[in-house]
Amino acid sequence: MTIIEAREVRKVYGDLEVLHGVNISVQEGEILGLIGPSGSGKSTLLRVLDLIEPLSGGELSIFDVDTVRERGRWLDLRRRMGMLFQRPIVFNASVYDNVAMGLRYRGTPRDEIGRRVEEALEAVGLSHYIKSRATDLSGGEQQRVALSRVLVTDPEILFLDEPTANLDPGSTATIEAIVARMNRERGITVLISTHDLAQGQRLADRIAVIIEGTIAQTGSPREIFHEPEGQKIAKFVGIQNIIPARVVSREGGLTTVEVDGRRIVSATPVSTEEVMVVIRGEDISLHRREPGYEEAENLFPARVTAIESLAPFVNVTVDCGCRLIALATARRAEALELGVGMEIWVSLPAKVVHLVPGEEIG
Repeated sequence: MTIIEAREVRKVYGDLEVLHGVNISVQEGEILGLIGPSGSGKSTLLRVLDLIEPLSGGELSIFDVDTVRERGRWLDLRRRMGMLFQRPIVFNASVYDNVAMGLRYRGTPRDEIGRRVEEALEAVGLSHYIKSRATDLSGGEQQRVALSRVLVTDPEILFLDEPTANLDPGSTATIEAIVARMNRERGITVLISTHDLAQGQRLADRIAVIIEGTIAQTGSPREIFHEPEGQKIAKFVGIQNIIPARVVSREGGLTTVEVDGRRIVSATPVSTEEVMVVIRGEDISLHRREPGYEEAENLFPARVTAIESLAPFVNVTVDCGCRLIALATARRAEALELGVGMEIWVSLPAKVVHLVPGEEIG
């Protein structure tokens, strides 16, 4: 069931157009990740979808309610949703009072408030801090208090705006686990904007990439990170090899392209002749000698031209007739005894060689 439907949404502040032509659907019970460069409009989109701010144009339906035509129902809709912001917002009061605040505003009976606050704090692992002053807690604990204040209202949709941006890895893992459990056990629909690409892959069922104020691509984590639809997306998701090429043949479901005189076979069908070859570094295999048995369609002799440590990984630049960057674990690089100038072999299956049109998006 579609729970949020946005069509051609725009958001303008004065002369600044922050969002334009945004089309997005959110399914009930899914976790949708929003990723994109800083300033691309992620936070603004969440605020529009959460009805914190009105859209400047387009259509927006939430719970099958036309929010443009029925603004009188915004309060009821907002009570079915909750937002957690990047920086934890806690008040100089007890943890109990912080979490109970929203319920008190809604006129919830006192005994029910007590029960629901205890349940919410139990869900985030902070029951033992119920009488503590919220401002005395660590940043990660304060963010859990803020999250429990949202969860205590039983939202059907949870918006998370960079919820772990200022937290240490341990606190980040805790917040992620809570969100995943709430989605799984309560069926809460989650929209999370994050600058942490790994977090998007860990949590999200689907990912939407926002580039320059619009949705450039929506798909599974695998599609976004391995099959981007354009150069800007490929660059943003950290693909090391984005190389201009020219199609030379199409046969048997395979496309052969030429890159600096080197022919590379891809399983991606394309209609244009000028393309960009997109290959993730971790999909390139390195060998000390020519493999005796190798199923990869692309197998080339190469020479190592540079090695860059990115512990616990290593970027290995090779010249195989064209320049490629392979990503290997530090242990693998050590086992291969890699060094600049060394002669090696490179292999990559056609299915990991992704092709996109040569023209840039937008």
